[in-house]
Amino acid sequence: MLKENDLKQIKDEKLREAVRLELRRQERRRKLLLFLTLGIAVCCLGYFFVYSYMEKRTQNRNDQLSGLKEYSSQLSKENATEEEKQEVVVHKTGETVIPGILPEYKVLYSNNKSLIGWIKIADTNIDYPVMQTENNTYYLDHDFDQNYDKNGCIFMDADCDVINRSTNLILYGHHMKSGAMFGKLDAYADRSFYEEHPTFQFDTIYEKGQYRIAYVFRSEVYDENEVTFKYYQFIQANSEAEFNSNMLQMAQMSLYDTGITPVYGDELVTLSTCDHTETQEGRFVVVGVKIQ
Repeated sequence: MLKENDLKQIKDEKLREAVRLELRRQERRRKLLLFLTLGIAVCCLGYFFVYSYMEKRTQNRNDQLSGLKEYSSQLSKENATEEEKQEVVVHKTGETVIPGILPEYKVLYSNNKSLIGWIKIADTNIDYPVMQTENNTYYLDHDFDQNYDKNGCIFMDADCDVINRSTNLILYGHHMKSGAMFGKLDAYADRSFYEEHPTFQFDTIYEKGQYRIAYVFRSEVYDENEVTFKYYQFIQANSEAEFNSNMLQMAQMSLYDTGITPVYGDELVTLSTCDHTETQEGRFVVVGVKIQ
């Protein structure tokens, strides 16, 4: 690289002028590179602060929602009479009989009627409301209060039905680097973690449920025309043969044998998150069967 001192060694005026021009160009490039570097640094710093803010906001809000759920449940128990405790409240929509919303979810549901349930896995940060809308995109980047949030929410596949119960309810959540949402779901890749946490809790807003884990596997999102097992398309089994075929596929993909084999008529919940261990479109999947 040319330096100012080099000019003293050049006697030819034209050559000296050319060197001056080159030195100016180099200085402009240096300044431009410096500004670009500073710009990138500012953008990265800004992204970090926004990401941290959203992460903190999401965690604080979910703590509030969890606390509100527990408070509502406790308040309902304290205020309920023996007769009310035994009463089952239902209402009809057309030909569909809809059970009453569980007490702990009434206040939350009044705040956002997209609420469909709650997922909790012991000894993890997975303790979140579960949402459902008419599409599988909205809660990819919106929080419970419908603000933009890159953490999104845990949400149920739009085609699943908790009233006329689908065979398999599929829940999706981001695999956040912070560990938020389903960021810790892949702890189940370690069999020892499964052995210490063989069950998880998933309530719909109408019914409590505990699930025993049957399968843990890695898969991916395939091209629409590709003929292969696509776990995310298994929502309703219309026959025992269809159900057993899906269970066989999952068993063959499972990272280890849990000793649990669901049978036709069982109710399943599938937890799904992104996983880039093997492919860009990879998914990490945990499947549980309802035990109570």
